[in-house]
Amino acid sequence: MDLDETKSSEDYSAVDARIELVLGDITQMDVEAVVNAANESLLGGGGVDGAIHRAAGPALLDECRRLGGCPTGEARITRGHDLPATYVIHTVGPVWQGGQENEAELLAKCYRSVFRIASAGGIGSLAFPCISCGVFAYPVEEAAAIALAEVRRGLRDEPGIIRVALVCYDEQCLAAYRRLLEPDGEQDGTQA
Repeated sequence: MDLDETKSSEDYSAVDARIELVLGDITQMDVEAVVNAANESLLGGGGVDGAIHRAAGPALLDECRRLGGCPTGEARITRGHDLPATYVIHTVGPVWQGGQENEAELLAKCYRSVFRIASAGGIGSLAFPCISCGVFAYPVEEAAAIALAEVRRGLRDEPGIIRVALVCYDEQCLAAYRRLLEPDGEQDGTQA
């Protein structure tokens, strides 16, 4: 192993210590901002988006109406209203179309946009859902690999963000992240 490979492994170890895997309800996370896997209207929908809107209450919808939507790959921030989180960072992931429509780059851009907003706002902790893996049908294994690469990059580049929870709504998503974070089968005290 050369010096660059050693440094890279050490960097991942320090960054990975700031990543938490959670099987559960993103609306109950004790973080400064939860990330909403929204649609372009930002006016609520199904899955994570619907759950966040229901838990945050009608004031979230009122605030989202004033934002005028959000293009795929970008993000917008609102207050958390009735959520434990102070903020909601809404991002619009791509709809899976077989991988031929720039989906991977758009999904990566979602994470970068969220980190940019979090850093600018002095937000130190985030909870991400499995963006685009619900009704947008992005393959979980591919989405998890992109998510983890971008979360690692964001944590490396933004030292003020000290904790990221990857919140999985099902065992399939959790298993995909575990395979990426624990390739040797080690357990890390993951919450479930």
